[in-house]
Amino acid sequence: MTDLHLQRLDRVSLVAALITPLLLMHAHGFAEASMAVVAATFLARCAITGQWGWLRETWMILSLVWCAWLAIASLHLPALGLEGGGTRAVLQALMSIRFPLFAAALAFGAPSDAEGRTWMFRVVAASVIYICVHVVFQFIFGVNLYGMRKAWDVLLTGPFGSARAAPVLARLMLPAVIPAAARFLPLPMPRQLWAYALLLGGMAAIAIIGQRIPLLLAGGGLVIAALLIRRLRPAVLAAALATALLIPSFAVISPSIYYRLVPQTQKMMAGFATTRYGELYARALEIGEQHPVIGLGYDGFGLGCPQPRYFRPSFDGSAADGGGIEICWVHPHNFYFEALANGGMPGLMLFSALAIVWSVRLGRGLWRDPHPIRVGLFATTVAQLIPFQSTGDFWSMPMGGWFYLLVGWGIAEARARAS
Repeated sequence: MTDLHLQRLDRVSLVAALITPLLLMHAHGFAEASMAVVAATFLARCAITGQWGWLRETWMILSLVWCAWLAIASLHLPALGLEGGGTRAVLQALMSIRFPLFAAALAFGAPSDAEGRTWMFRVVAASVIYICVHVVFQFIFGVNLYGMRKAWDVLLTGPFGSARAAPVLARLMLPAVIPAAARFLPLPMPRQLWAYALLLGGMAAIAIIGQRIPLLLAGGGLVIAALLIRRLRPAVLAAALATALLIPSFAVISPSIYYRLVPQTQKMMAGFATTRYGELYARALEIGEQHPVIGLGYDGFGLGCPQPRYFRPSFDGSAADGGGIEICWVHPHNFYFEALANGGMPGLMLFSALAIVWSVRLGRGLWRDPHPIRVGLFATTVAQLIPFQSTGDFWSMPMGGWFYLLVGWGIAEARARAS
């Protein structure tokens, strides 16, 4: 195959990678297709050029082992009488390999060159602006630019039809805003104020949505960034103080948001054991204790949760059946409990090892050379992997797509700075 054919293959891969963020927002099925194109063109290029070194990456090896383990763990579900397991679950576990392959393509394929990384930043930054405009418009007028109202008349939805603006924005804000803020800070006043405005604006946009975990995730990520980039610290401190003052003001501006962020949070933490989250965690722990070696396989928590054999008292002992079938959901709202329930202790150890390896891979050299884009990608990835938070299903779309997009882009940036 000629260089011209390889260039065309790379161009297809780059275009598919760059439209993936747009599709992850509004067309999840098409996002699956674009991610598949990125992975397929990358594998085709590797087959032509013989460049398979990326398979020796520790995170890639662990990812392949984890997917294989989930497939093995899914084999015994029919023997337990759990419908939906068996062949279907095995195939779903094996198909999960598409996510790490997509990340590898972003990290080592055509999208990893300077042009691809620059355009990825532009697309992600434009996505952040797009979400923020809808959020602010909906906060002021009650509907977004498409005429959609708030979710449950409380949570802002941004450009979406459901309450998923905050999780997406919290993940994309740091790699988009931190490089821009770091660029303005060395400039003289008043242009330096743009850095403060960007950080405060990003935090304020997430705060007014009214979801707790995304706000904490973004705030934690900013703290990580401030530790690495010294000149960012005054702006991050100012943004933190301004956000802390903004939240009490919601008692007057938007009582429903204030109630979710303050009184409801206090009430939930005081009686966490009997909240839906606490009961789901207890159920996942029971599944893990009953199947410590192999778990229940891919989507095993969702299959096992309604089974009375896994009912156990709440952590505080107040509910004998731990909420029974009424609390059940398809996942336990925590990556680590999900890994335990689905893969047993080996699954939990594999995911925990992956979390460490991803963090080390993205953070290598940042203390010495805190490049702003790399810092943003490292901070948002570490924040997403903190064990003590409520999460979605790790493999779900679009959040799984966002996670692997950011990891793949982050590894590409790390490789570029190391070369």
